[in-house]
Amino acid sequence: MDAKQRITPLVAIVGQTGSGKSALALRLAEHFGGEIIAADSRTVYTDMDVGTAKPNAAERARIRHYGLDVATPDQSFNAFNFKQLAVAAVDEIGARGGLPLMVGGTGLYVDAVLYDFAFRAAPSPALRAVLEGLPVTELQRRVVAAGLALPENSRNPRHLMRIIESGTMAPQQKQLRPHTLVIGLQVSPQELKERLWKRASQMLADGLVAETKRLVAAYGTEVEAFRAPAYRAVLSCMRGDTPWDGLQSAIVTNDLRLAKRQRTWFKRNPCIHWLSNRDIFL
Repeated sequence: MDAKQRITPLVAIVGQTGSGKSALALRLAEHFGGEIIAADSRTVYTDMDVGTAKPNAAERARIRHYGLDVATPDQSFNAFNFKQLAVAAVDEIGARGGLPLMVGGTGLYVDAVLYDFAFRAAPSPALRAVLEGLPVTELQRRVVAAGLALPENSRNPRHLMRIIESGTMAPQQKQLRPHTLVIGLQVSPQELKERLWKRASQMLADGLVAETKRLVAAYGTEVEAFRAPAYRAVLSCMRGDTPWDGLQSAIVTNDLRLAKRQRTWFKRNPCIHWLSNRDIFL
């Protein structure tokens, strides 16, 4: 049997935050006997449930999920870690005869698996010391010069340093993983804004502010995990930079900025089969 024929089939579902990826994945998993691998750089963290829109207990009881609650908010977790986790999950699901569905909006995580990105060796303290003294523009230049992909937040020096130190090395040929279908969900700008507004309202009702305060008490405010849009909005209110009555609007604004970065990332991928969210769920 050819090596490619032995590769487990994989379905990836990508798109902007709030586009309905998780709902589609649950439906497909139930119909085809699949299991879900969450390709999200925030749902990997424990105790960060409300502010990351993490699948709830009922959804996780319906379908087995991988990639949730695998690190504490103060621990480092990157595309290298995700690729290891996802590849092992794909093999495990396939060995049981199931269909792996990789679902998420963190483009670097998704592409690391779809295109079998290689990773650099562990960073040295000396390199980190040099990188910490460089401006964002120089970090960006070094990422691009090395043939690496800029992160979703290309203005974040910590993201840029991590990519330079141990980030992906672009494959010589950007060839999609065999036996892989990549589905992208499209949603109109107006519908997306309405969905994000509704989600933010639900987060607040579910205790987003209390969850954020518990996390701050446990980990402080500087951990990377707090860059998730909802937590950033709450922290802005806690600092007094945003009025509390503007919290829901601030969450949506942060989400829309993330959605724009995700749209920019995924639109470069010619292998994505784009579908209308409205058509799928009618």
